[in-house]
Amino acid sequence: QVQLVESGGGSVQAGGSLRLSCAASGYTSSTRCMGWFRQAPGKEREGGARIYTTGGSTSYADSVKGRLTISQDNAKNTVYLQMSSLQPEDTAMYYCAAGVMAITGSGSSWFGGCNFGYWGQGTQVTVSS
Repeated sequence: QVQLVESGGGSVQAGGSLRLSCAASGYTSSTRCMGWFRQAPGKEREGGARIYTTGGSTSYADSVKGRLTISQDNAKNTVYLQMSSLQPEDTAMYYCAAGVMAITGSGSSWFGGCNFGYWGQGTQVTVSS
């Protein structure tokens, strides 16, 4: 069973930066994808960034491209999300996720060629203007 624990959320002013961390355990050979999703109040969950655990290829939503960077430290089984130039519209609960490769898919659990089935508890990011 994959377990994911996020940390690093908090409050920041517009234009500021935060780095989220996700400690993962229980990987299997089919867990090829790690990602970060977010859900703002009253909105659906949306994918933000994805990284392949092997090779490190990344994918980003257009809304965050250039401001968010996903990375991983395989030795520590940890995935990071570096966020910069944060804006109030980035305010959301951020979730770390793990999943399998799925070239096609739909719904709020699919992003960047992966279907995500394991989720962390979330960490809140609040950006004030």
